[in-house]
Amino acid sequence: MGVPGSGLAKGLAVTLRTMTRRSVTAQYPEALPELPPRSRGVIALFEENCTVCMLCARECPDWCIYIDSHKETVPAAAPGGRERSRNVLDRFAIDFSLCMYCGICIEVCPFDALFWSPEFEYAETDILDLTHERDKLREWMWTVPAPPALDPAAEEPKEIAAARKAAEKAAAARAAQQDAAEDAADTDGAADTDGAADTGGADGADGSKGAGGAAQDRAPGEGDA
Repeated sequence: MGVPGSGLAKGLAVTLRTMTRRSVTAQYPEALPELPPRSRGVIALFEENCTVCMLCARECPDWCIYIDSHKETVPAAAPGGRERSRNVLDRFAIDFSLCMYCGICIEVCPFDALFWSPEFEYAETDILDLTHERDKLREWMWTVPAPPALDPAAEEPKEIAAARKAAEKAAAARAAQQDAAEDAADTDGAADTDGAADTGGADGADGSKGAGGAAQDRAPGEGDA
């Protein structure tokens, strides 16, 4: 059992320590606060990744996500192929007057179409203006911070590893092809040089021999004359 009045003494001690400290006032909005990187301000939409799977709207506990879409027929990629249909997003809106910022929609999105933005300055005088359509949600994407750097000791992602191996393999193939081309060029140059040397030597020998033979042939002719 504790000493009677110990809790009161601890509380008064905290009050006395706080009273001796100088208070600091943040001059907002002239000085903006430094928010943590994982702050939950507003939800941003990356429209290109949305496949209209409706998971975010179904899992939202407040039912504050409104999605409309229609189907379009995609022609066959090859002759004789089958036409396919795909969902096209018409409307994606979030009512932030109902949103409780639980983040379930961001967690369940399988295609990384929703992101947290630290932006929090979107107060409105009319509650109806707190329903942000997809154009407004797309603008919030510019305020989404970059993902944190990976742990140096972490395993490399499979996608990056596969891309790196493919790039290294292609670079090695290009280097081998270039070396083969240089070797072929050196071999052709050496063959041309040897051929020129052999031809010059033969011509010189034939020329000398022909000159000597001609001299020998002319000598008897002159004597006869």
